[in-house]
Amino acid sequence: MAGIAWPDIAAPALFLACWVGYSRWADRSDGRPGSLMAGTAELRRAWMRQMLAREVRIVDTQIVSVLVHAIAFFASSVVLVIGSGVAMLGARDKVMDMIGAIPFAAAAPPGVWEAKVLLLVVVFVYAFFKFTWSLRQFNYVVIMIGAAPPPGEAESPAAIAYADRTARVATRAAGHFNKAMRTYYFGLAALSWFVHPYLLMTLTVAVVLVVYRREFRSRTLETITASLSPRNPT
Repeated sequence: MAGIAWPDIAAPALFLACWVGYSRWADRSDGRPGSLMAGTAELRRAWMRQMLAREVRIVDTQIVSVLVHAIAFFASSVVLVIGSGVAMLGARDKVMDMIGAIPFAAAAPPGVWEAKVLLLVVVFVYAFFKFTWSLRQFNYVVIMIGAAPPPGEAESPAAIAYADRTARVATRAAGHFNKAMRTYYFGLAALSWFVHPYLLMTLTVAVVLVVYRREFRSRTLETITASLSPRNPT
C-alpha cells in the first residue's frame, strides 16, 4: 500500500493474531484445564455449596460486592480511555506533533495515525462490554444467593444443583472479567503503536507471555491447585 511502511501493516496484524488467537486458545471450553479459571471455578462451586448451609448470607453478598466494585473501577477507567481516543481524532495534528517530538517515534501518514486511534478505541470498547456484562452477571449471582434454598434443605439434590448453577453463573461472570482484563493489557500494548510499530510487536509478545504465565504457570495457580486436593468437590 502506497505511503504505508510494512511494519505498520505487520504490527497490527501480529497484535490481532496474538490477541484473538491467545484468547480463543485460553478460553476454550470456559477455561482450559490447569488454568486459573478452571481452578477458581471449583472453588466457587465449593463456596456456593457452603453458602447453602449458612442461615445468614450477608458474607456471601459482601464478597460479590467487593468483586463488583473492582469491575466498576476498571469499567470507568475504560470509558476515560475511549473518550480520550475519540478526542484524539478531533485533535489529530496537535497530538501527532506531540508524538513526533519523541526522539525515537516513527513518522506515520494521517491514515495510519487514525488507524492507530481506531484500534485503541475498538480494543477498549470490547473491554468495556466485557466488564459491564461481568458486572451484570455478578448482580444476578447476588439475586440467586438471595433466592437460594434454606439451610434445612442444604443437603437435598435440588439445593445442591441450585448451588452448582449459581457457581456456574459466577464463573461465567469471572470469565468475562478475565477476558476484559486481558484485553486491558493488550490495549496498553496497543498504545505503543503511536511510538513505533516495532515497539507494538515487542510489547504484544510480552503481553502474551505475561498473561500466559499468570493464567497457567503462576504461584497463585499452584496454591489454588493445592487447596483443591483435599476438597475435590463432586
